[in-house]
Amino acid sequence: MSKKESTENTIARNKKAFHDFFIEDHYEAGLSLQGWEVKSLREGRAQLKESYVLMKDGEAYLFGCHISPLTSASTHVYPDPTRTRKLLLHREELSKLIGSVERKGYTLMPLAMYWKRGRAKLDIGLAKGKKEFDKRATEKDRDWQREKERLMRAK
Repeated sequence: MSKKESTENTIARNKKAFHDFFIEDHYEAGLSLQGWEVKSLREGRAQLKESYVLMKDGEAYLFGCHISPLTSASTHVYPDPTRTRKLLLHREELSKLIGSVERKGYTLMPLAMYWKRGRAKLDIGLAKGKKEFDKRATEKDRDWQREKERLMRAK
């Protein structure tokens, strides 16, 4: 998601992904949703924390994304909050992602869900897993940057 996207368009973020993975590339994907899911997303009832993206039969699917159904949305539909949702990507993007995931050992992580021109979009990150010492080093760098800011403000 670009910097110019406003925070009011954001539905959900996956902050844990940045802690556990090195994000190397970003892709924007559309979501194939049902009507009750769109209504729930407008209310901000989505969670990406334990979700992931898998490639199956040349298509990308979002697993584990929890969208809480509204009680007033529909009476004749029995919603499944964690159903598998198809991601809409261009054929070239899909082939690039399949190559990276299968050959190079990358993982696809959903990073953010947001609205763009009235449509729900998902920001997918091409990621490599961090080891424990990588996480500690990242934390140490972040603390040092914070301390540097404090020292500069004190002068």
